[in-house]
Amino acid sequence: MATRRIISGEKTILEKDDKDFSQAAGEKSNIAPAVPAHVIYKLLGFTLAMVVGPIGSYFLTLNTLFGGNSTYAGALAAIMANVVLIGYVIVAFQEDQTEAVEAKEKEKREGKKGL
Repeated sequence: MATRRIISGEKTILEKDDKDFSQAAGEKSNIAPAVPAHVIYKLLGFTLAMVVGPIGSYFLTLNTLFGGNSTYAGALAAIMANVVLIGYVIVAFQEDQTEAVEAKEKEKREGKKGL
């Protein structure tokens, strides 16, 4: 098995991968988080609802509403899990639509400034 030798003037793979940081020294770095905080709070809220909602509805309705019938209580817990999931999907779609509307409005404002 033969290996390829590196010629002294040729860069290695690691050297090719490195960026020239001397050019970027004058630029400011973007230290904003990759995911906004409000998105994380929504995710945590829906995660908590996904845990508490179905389990809580199961135990609350097992003896009070369904008289010990665990099948009905389990079915209600499954329905509650689906309700939380559908709620999360609706909130995610609405957030995505508001971001698109805000981007269009920003483009309109920038277009008017150029006139």
